[in-house]
Amino acid sequence: MVASCPCGLPQGYPVCCGRFHRGEAAPTAELLMRSRYTAFATGDTAYLLQTWHPDTRPPRLLLDPDDEWTRLEILGGTGGGLLGATGTVEFRAHRTNRGRADVLHENSEFVREDGRWSYVGPL
Repeated sequence: MVASCPCGLPQGYPVCCGRFHRGEAAPTAELLMRSRYTAFATGDTAYLLQTWHPDTRPPRLLLDPDDEWTRLEILGGTGGGLLGATGTVEFRAHRTNRGRADVLHENSEFVREDGRWSYVGPL
């Protein structure tokens, strides 16, 4: 049996977030959010930078190797659908770092340009 994707959806990584990490465009803001969470969980900084809007993208990104991303909760969102140009996704990303539990709660803004969603930042 294939383990579910780190983003929490039941499909395995290759057919879930893995396809976006390999270059397929995420069709919705929520799926981009899920794929970005999985990129944090797998240490894929290149994907995180690639899917960050150029107006807000940092010049580089260093991930803490001691972070273990354990669970993603999608709390809601607005817009961000198949035909949308803007959207938001509210989420909680759970992690541990050296045995200490932490939760990142964010309402994120996304835009779609040239058929590709990108992360703008927190609202």
